[in-house]
Formats: sequence, C-alpha cells, structure tokens
Amino acid sequence: MRTIDREHSVILSMEDLTMSYGGHDVLKGINLEVLRGQIIGYIGPNGAGKSTTVRIMLGLQKGYGGKVSLFGEDIRKSGVAYKGRIGYVPETAEVYDMLTAREYLVFSGGCYGIDEKRAERKGRLLMDQFGLADAFDVRLSSFSKGMRQKVLIISSLLHNPDLLFFDEPLSGLDANSVFVFKEILAQLAEQGKTIFYSSHIMDIVEKISHRIVLLYDGQIAADGSFEELKAQNKEGTLEEIFNQLTGFHQHAQIAEDFVSIVKEV
Repeated sequence: MRTIDREHSVILSMEDLTMSYGGHDVLKGINLEVLRGQIIGYIGPNGAGKSTTVRIMLGLQKGYGGKVSLFGEDIRKSGVAYKGRIGYVPETAEVYDMLTAREYLVFSGGCYGIDEKRAERKGRLLMDQFGLADAFDVRLSSFSKGMRQKVLIISSLLHNPDLLFFDEPLSGLDANSVFVFKEILAQLAEQGKTIFYSSHIMDIVEKISHRIVLLYDGQIAADGSFEELKAQNKEGTLEEIFNQLTGFHQHAQIAEDFVSIVKEV
C-alpha cells in the first residue's frame, strides 16, 4: 500500500466523478488528487463543468456519480464537519446589505463556531490590513464592489480554513490589492493551506498556480505545472495553451467582424 507523507497528504480527491442534468452529461468521469499546500488553477470555458465540481466538493450538489473525498473522508459519509475546514468565495455572492461589515463578519464567524468577541477582533484587524478600518461599522450597502470583495475574502479566511475555494476572487479589486492578495495566497500555501483557484484571467492563474487543471467538455484536458503544459503544447502563454487545447482559434476573425459592425454607419 502506498504511504503518503503527512506534509504532502492528499487533501482532495475525485474518483470517476460524473454529473448529468436532464440527460446532458456535464461531468464525464473526473479523476483528480490534490495535495496539501498546492495552489490549483482550475480553468476551462463556460459550461465545462467547473462550477458543478466545486458545488459537489462544497456539499451543495447532490445526485453525482463516483466518489469525492476531502481530508481523507468520503463526503457522502462524513457528515458536515468537514465544511468547517473550508473557505469559499463564489463568483457571485449575496451579502446582507443592511448589515455593517462588523455585523457580517461576526455572523460569518459564528457560522464556524467563532465567538463574537474573537470574530469582531479578528475581522477588525483583517479589515485594517485591507485598508478598510474606517468602514468597519459602515453598512455593506454603501460599499463599492471592491470593498465588498475584500469583506468576502476576509469572511472566507476568518476561521483559518485548511482548504480554500476562490472563484474569480479579484473581481473589483484595485491593482495594489491584487498584488497583496497574490502574496496572501502564496503565504497561505506555504503554511500548508490548499487552494482551488478558478478564474478567466489567465496571466494571474499562470503566475500563482503550482498546478493547472484545465476542464473541457466535462473532462480533464490538461493537468500540470505551467512549465509542463508549455513544454507539452509548444505555446508561450497559458492563454495560448488554453485556446489550443479547447480548439478555439477564431478570436481574430470574430474581433474583426465585430469591429466591422461597429464601424457601420
């Protein structure tokens, strides 16, 4: 039996994962193992099955085939305790607009068993690090998109989770905040946190990921470091590799046709 060093243990695994909606196969047998401390760039075109796999791993999607294990436990059998070790920032998140940032973070912390005083103290300190100390008692309804995104990121990290799912987490962030967030991810990974990072911003995925998994038509089309994918596909950038593997080469013609229509009187 293969033994795995605890420092590099399998945190997440999928075995023959399938999912269908109304007779349409969305996932067609995904097999994947993710190790502790890895940043996984999880990419693919719209409709490839990325959101479905994430929803399954979060325990939000039933009716799938195959097996999904988190922290060595089959999520069908492990109950909900594993969710306390997960942090999640969805692409589109609803926040309670009438709450202040303080109230929202205390509420979020409470969902993970963090007492009010600790959640408040930790939330305030993290808000301060993001330059939002003065907005701690301001209602979220008055926050800009970038400010809301920072609060969502803080709420996902408040309970010090072991496994993080980020779906387009940089939406609305300014350049300095993006730089800070990229460094946060690197340091979290160094501490052994495992990060599933989904985005359409290929240059960011290329730079931060230890490993890139490309999902296409419900299957894994590529899996490896950026350097490995580049060597296999003889392309220079992740965007070019993505286009090659998904068979999309019409971008120049579509752009030309689009601009020609714009120019019509």
